[in-house]
Amino acid sequence: MDAKVVWDQKLHFKGSADTGFALNLDTSVDQGGDGDGFKPLELLLIGLAGCTAMDVISILQKKRQDVTGFEVRTHAERAADHPRVFTSVVVEYIVTGNAIDRAAVERAVELSTERYCSANAMLSKAVPIEHRITI
Repeated sequence: MDAKVVWDQKLHFKGSADTGFALNLDTSVDQGGDGDGFKPLELLLIGLAGCTAMDVISILQKKRQDVTGFEVRTHAERAADHPRVFTSVVVEYIVTGNAIDRAAVERAVELSTERYCSANAMLSKAVPIEHRITI
């Protein structure tokens, strides 16, 4: 797997990877950017949310859960001093549907976080991650 960023101007970069997709990276105006793209640490949280979301929805579909809506939200606290690493992360799974079995959702989250989600496995070595489920 390969990825790169190419500088555009100020603190704006274009990021791309093997898939061929591209995205904008930037920072806020008060930090010297134009606010025209994702901050790099936002991408870590999006990556974590996306990784576990794909696992969980796939498992719930296999369990024949009638999911009509699904969202994974992430929230991270950061250290006050540089390098301003994450000090805690909360991942919230919001599942809507018909007759959703909470135990099925809990098991899907457990399988994702303990077995399948590479992003969770990597980040959990550096920061505590709490998982919450809302049905």
